[in-house]
Amino acid sequence: MGNTDKFEMIANIYDTPERIQIAKVSSVAIRNYLVDAKSKNAIDFGCGTGLVGMNLLNEFNSMLFLDTSQNMINQIKHKITDFNIQNVDTLCFDIEKESISDIHADYIFMAQVLLHIQDVELVLARLFDVLNEGGHLLVVDFNKNEKIVSDIVHNGFNPDELIGIMTKIGYRDIQFKTFYTGNKIFMGQDASMFILDSKKGQA
Repeated sequence: MGNTDKFEMIANIYDTPERIQIAKVSSVAIRNYLVDAKSKNAIDFGCGTGLVGMNLLNEFNSMLFLDTSQNMINQIKHKITDFNIQNVDTLCFDIEKESISDIHADYIFMAQVLLHIQDVELVLARLFDVLNEGGHLLVVDFNKNEKIVSDIVHNGFNPDELIGIMTKIGYRDIQFKTFYTGNKIFMGQDASMFILDSKKGQA
């Protein structure tokens, strides 16, 4: 998946106050969309050091932390041991390179992950396959920001374009909301963040 090498290098210094704060507001936004989740299993996709997933552990029956960076996964393993956390698992895996066949989830959430993914449609389609029928994919990311020019990340997302891609794949009941605006939170630029909730199942 995109930028794995970079994340491998910064894993042990990743948890800055700024990232912890963004993870907190992202977790609150995700929590608002959860329905009867206590009996459900979740995947924190592109979890990094687990900043978002750790805030949501009590909302689910179990959680899988999944990332392409082994060093990030190692950081989570330390947290799991340090805090004696139960009902969680970790997996180092690159869904851009191959699909997952033996894991399924009721909820998948990804916070500031999509902007690092080169082939957005491919990954969203593979995650659709991982979802159980009636399951939800929640995406937290930046709204499109023309001030940002980068060859390593997308400069945010246009809601209509993203919803169009997801509808084509088969996602239903898509809801989109901008929930946070912050100073210099996206590559040194002021930016706004959205949450998108989508469902696998009948329209």
